[in-house]
Amino acid sequence: MSTSTDPRRASGSAGSPGSSDDAATPASVSASVPTEAGMLQEGGVAVSDDVSDAVAIADTPPQRVHDFSDLVNAALTVAVAVVIMLSAVYLRGISTGVEADVHHAGLLFGWLVELPLSMLQQIVAVLIVVAVLGQLILGREWVQSVTATVSMFLGFAMAGVASWAIGSFGADVLVQALDSRGVIGGALLPDIFAGLSAFLTAAGPHRVRGSVKWGWNTLIAIAALFMIISVDPIAGVAVAFAIGRLIGLLIRFALGTQNKGVWGRQMVQALAGIGLDVIELRRCDPNLAEIGRLSLADDLSPFSRIYDVRVRTGERYVISVCDEQTRTVGYLSQLWLWLRMASGVDLRRDRSMSEATHHHVDLLLTLRNIGLETPSVYARTESGESSIMVFHADPSFTPCDWNTVKDDDLVEVMDYLAAANRRGVTHRNITPESFARSGTGRMVLAGWLNGDDASSPANVAIDRVQMLAALSCRVGIGRVIRCAERSWGRDALTGLVPFVQNVAVSRTTRTDEFWSRETLKSLRHALEEFSPDEESGAIESVTLSRFNVKSFVTLVLLIVAAVVVFTQLKPQDFLNAVSQANPWMAALSFLFGVASWIGSAVALGAFIDPDRRSTSGILASQAAGSFTTVSMPAGVGPAFVNLQYLRRIGYRNAKATAIMSAVLAVQAITIAGLLVVIGIFTGRNTLSGMIPTNTLVIAIGLTAFAMSAAMIVPFTRRMIIDRLVPIVLSYARQLVELLSQPRKLFAAMGGWLLQNLLLGLSFWAALMALGQHANPLEITFIYVLTNTLASAVPTPGGLGAIEAALTLGFTSVGIPYAVALSATLLFRLLTYWLRIPIGAAAMKWMNVHGLL
Repeated sequence: MSTSTDPRRASGSAGSPGSSDDAATPASVSASVPTEAGMLQEGGVAVSDDVSDAVAIADTPPQRVHDFSDLVNAALTVAVAVVIMLSAVYLRGISTGVEADVHHAGLLFGWLVELPLSMLQQIVAVLIVVAVLGQLILGREWVQSVTATVSMFLGFAMAGVASWAIGSFGADVLVQALDSRGVIGGALLPDIFAGLSAFLTAAGPHRVRGSVKWGWNTLIAIAALFMIISVDPIAGVAVAFAIGRLIGLLIRFALGTQNKGVWGRQMVQALAGIGLDVIELRRCDPNLAEIGRLSLADDLSPFSRIYDVRVRTGERYVISVCDEQTRTVGYLSQLWLWLRMASGVDLRRDRSMSEATHHHVDLLLTLRNIGLETPSVYARTESGESSIMVFHADPSFTPCDWNTVKDDDLVEVMDYLAAANRRGVTHRNITPESFARSGTGRMVLAGWLNGDDASSPANVAIDRVQMLAALSCRVGIGRVIRCAERSWGRDALTGLVPFVQNVAVSRTTRTDEFWSRETLKSLRHALEEFSPDEESGAIESVTLSRFNVKSFVTLVLLIVAAVVVFTQLKPQDFLNAVSQANPWMAALSFLFGVASWIGSAVALGAFIDPDRRSTSGILASQAAGSFTTVSMPAGVGPAFVNLQYLRRIGYRNAKATAIMSAVLAVQAITIAGLLVVIGIFTGRNTLSGMIPTNTLVIAIGLTAFAMSAAMIVPFTRRMIIDRLVPIVLSYARQLVELLSQPRKLFAAMGGWLLQNLLLGLSFWAALMALGQHANPLEITFIYVLTNTLASAVPTPGGLGAIEAALTLGFTSVGIPYAVALSATLLFRLLTYWLRIPIGAAAMKWMNVHGLL
């Protein structure tokens, strides 16, 4: 008998290849494995003996694995239980109907009610427990048998606790929907299903044990029977199953499940099936200090077990073994990226380890067919729950020594990626660890596990951005850009600018010790230098992520708008106001309100260059601003929409901000001037009594205090001087430049004057609709003043504050309270609520045309 030498310690892992980001660090585990004769060898070294051919095997034993899929399934179980109970309470009609249909079908089995159902339950429970425990004990899986038994007891106990809690604190509707005490008695929930489901879950998984699979089938059949003949309600059985599954999954994850992959002699037999007559198999784990680091021997496959194999003819091979139980984290990572990335970016989703390794090998063979150097694949095979990749041992890749990297090496690896991209092959996860030296000494890319073929142009661009970002962490942005220009050309680099975003860069790169927040900004700025001066400021980022700031803000706006509409809109009050109004004057009020968008559009368009000015786009932005006021304070929403619109038509941030500031400054000047002029001509002294002098003084004092305190601290003072002051000065120069152009200034003032006058006339028409005659100029003065002050209140659209201010303001000038209130409600209905659908349609139009 031939024995192995130099036993190694094993490293176990939980996760999966296929993840497009970093791998989790595997944990070190040491144990022992049975030899072919069923004996255990000291030191965790398995020795096999064959009477005809001696094979030396130095392997570590299979360890228990904390399968992340158990946690995922536990979370799904909780979600299902919650949905069932909510449905039982709030969808009582549907749940009752479903249950009635089941019971109606059960009339065919009415004779079963005569059977001793309690005894049937006990017989099934005993058979399931005996069968499963028997298989576990005969298989010497002592820990699993104890775990399953404890889980069963906990399942019974938790079902009892849940029954007590629901019966004591739950709603009557919920108690009635879950109550299982009608026929057999016992607890509120059928604890037999909770206990046995916890037992079978902890004894599982069912795919590796026949008794567990048979037990699940029997238990589900009994549950269906009891629901059909009205012994147990559907909701009660489902919740009981959920409780049991939750307990079993959590215990199974905590204690781990036995790895069912191939080890030792089984691996030798699997390799024999692909023509390898193994005489020596040795586990090649890294040293303890390097545990968790990827290996170039199998092209950076995470969570793999690496073996060195020698065959009878003398050749040596590297064996990479990936176990099915380690795939969940990687698949979830792929799924999350698929949900997160925009539809134009293709992403892999490997549901099993077999799919992941199959795709990996195919891609390596494709690259080799192109003529690129990759780890040399011999074959791939599967055995049990393991996928096995076999590589030729020579030539091998070695880690890249960045101190010896020359510009020609950088150009070489960029040419390598370009050659793959030309055939539609993309890497998808380029990090600083992806660069290696081949056996010929050339700089190449490794780690193609997440790569794919038939790639879109967006994936090619992301690949190149990832390479530039990863190399910038090691050799500097200047060298990288010079070499990229040599390899890809200036036009290609210009085309990468819209893709330089955080979401495009691998998390491994972003967490690299040499990465900083300024790296990506500097990279984008360097690439923009290749664009013509007249185009560099107009390059906008493409949408790579579904969950960017814009989509998040849009979603929040919709949610807040829905909440506001359903909580603040009081239909009866508005109906009372409308029922008293003259329809023609009400229609005129609405037309004045809609026409006021023309005024704000003129004010914004005055500062937009003629070659970028679009009448439809500007008007749509003003209408869309009316929709945002449902979710944002008055004035904030329209300013946000206008700023986004300016960016989309080509203005850079500083210029767009300066234009918006100029528009707001002109608005403030116009309103102030309008109030003074109308106040003088109407003789009203309302202005002096309504300005909150003390409040303004306090606000100004607090602002000055905060600024002074910030400047006292050296750190914040340096940050303000070094970072904020240059931005403010640049913005201030552009703002002064805009405000120093009389033609634009007066055009903007005319626009704001038109808007305020039209809104004032809209309120005057609302008063006229209710039979209240008044001076239009006087009404405009009161409206502009009260609306301006109330709009400062940080509620969506000034809700509440504007209504109260308008009512009190017009009451103070002699209009009866009832008329002022009705006119205010009518005015807000016509100029606020009814404009919301128009604003929503305008926002959708702008999104479709890329203007928002």
